[in-house]
Amino acid sequence: MDDYKKLVSSSRHSLWRTVGLFFILMGPGIITSNVDNDAGGITTYSLAGSQFGLKFIWSLIPIMIVLIVIQEMCARMGVVTGKGLSDLIREKFGAKITFYLMIAMFLTNMGNAISNFAGVAAGMEIFGVDKFVSVPLSAFLVWWMVVKGTYKSVEKAFLVACVFYISYIITGIIVKPDWNHVVEQFLNPQLNLQPSEMAMVIGLVGTTIAPWMQFYLQASIVEKGIKIEEYKFARFDVVMGSIVVHIVAFFIILVCAETLFKTGVRIETAKDAALSLAPLAGKYCTYLFAFGLVNASLFAASILPLSTTYLICEGLGWEVGIDKKFVEAPQFYGIYSLIIFLGAGIILYPDLPLIPIMYFSQVINGMVLPFILIFILLLINDKKLMMQHTNGPIFNIIAWVTTVLLIGFTLILFFQMI
Repeated sequence: MDDYKKLVSSSRHSLWRTVGLFFILMGPGIITSNVDNDAGGITTYSLAGSQFGLKFIWSLIPIMIVLIVIQEMCARMGVVTGKGLSDLIREKFGAKITFYLMIAMFLTNMGNAISNFAGVAAGMEIFGVDKFVSVPLSAFLVWWMVVKGTYKSVEKAFLVACVFYISYIITGIIVKPDWNHVVEQFLNPQLNLQPSEMAMVIGLVGTTIAPWMQFYLQASIVEKGIKIEEYKFARFDVVMGSIVVHIVAFFIILVCAETLFKTGVRIETAKDAALSLAPLAGKYCTYLFAFGLVNASLFAASILPLSTTYLICEGLGWEVGIDKKFVEAPQFYGIYSLIIFLGAGIILYPDLPLIPIMYFSQVINGMVLPFILIFILLLINDKKLMMQHTNGPIFNIIAWVTTVLLIGFTLILFFQMI
C-alpha cells in the first residue's frame, strides 16, 4: 500500500513538473501565431467573410496544417542550431542573397507595420479617440515596452495580449450562426480560378503564414534559450498557437459571413466591419470587434518591427536581443525604433490609401512566402547542420507541395492580371 501511495505521489509530482515546465517554456509559438491575427489579418478575414461568405472557410484546415509544419521546422532549427533563421541563411547562402532578402522583407514588413498602426487608429476612432492621439501614444508605448523591458517582461505582456482575442469568439457566439450551414461549407470546399478568388486565397495564406513569423519565432526560441531536451514543450507551444490562431480567424470570417454577407453590406476595412455590425448584431458586437482590432494591432505593432529587426541584425552579424541594453545593441534598437516611428508617422499623413496597403501587404506576404520556405527546407534537410533532426518525408512533402502551390497560384494571378 505504501509503495502504491509513493507511485501515485511520484506520478503526480511528474505531471505537475511537466505542466510547470510547459508554462515556463511556452511563449514563442503562441505569441508568434496569435500576432499574425493583426490589423491586416483581421481586415483580410473580414473581407473574406463579407465578400465570399463561408466559401473559403474550408481553407483554414489545410492552412493550419501547413502553419504547424512550417513553425515546427523553424522552432526545431532554433533549438538545434542556437541561431536565428537570417543567421543560418547568411552562413549557408552568403551575404549577397541575405542582403536582397533583407530588402524584400523590410519593404514587405513596412506595409504590415503601417497597416497595424492603421488598425490602432481605426479601432480607437470607434471609441471616439482621434488618430493624432491614439497613434503617437501607441507608438511610444510599444517602443518603451521593448526598449526598456527584458525578454521575460515583454513576453508576459505579449501572452496577456493573446487572451483578449477571445473577444472575437464571443462576437461569433452572439451573432448565432447556422451551424449546420457552417459544417456543410467545411465539407464541400469550393475554389474558382477567378482573380478575386485567387487573390483572396493567397491573401488568406499570406496573412496566416506570414514570412516574418518564421524569423521572429526562431529568434525568440534562441533568445529564450530552449534546450534540445526541452523541445517537446516548445513543439506543443507551436502546435497550440497554430490551432488557436485559426479558431480566432474562423470566428472573424463567421461573424462577417453571417451578418454582412447575408445582408449584402460591402466593407473595405475591419473598422467598416465593426461599425456595420451595430444595426445587424448590436452595439456590443461593434465594441467587441473594435476592441479585438485595437488589441491585435498594438500586439502586432510591437512584434512585426521586432521580427524585421532580428532579420536585419542577424543577417549583418550585429548584436540582437531584448535582454541587451541600448549601448550593447545600438543597431538592434535603432532599427526597431525607426520602423515603429516610420510606420506610425506614415499613418498620420492625410489621405493615405490605407485599404490597398492593408490588403495587398497580405497578398504580398503570400507571394514572398514560398521563397522563404525554399530557404527553410534547404536548411532543415542539411544533415551537417541539423544532424539527426532533419525533416521526415511527411513534413517535406507538405512543405514542398505548399511551396509549389503558392508559386503556381501567384503565377496564375499574375498572368490573369496582365
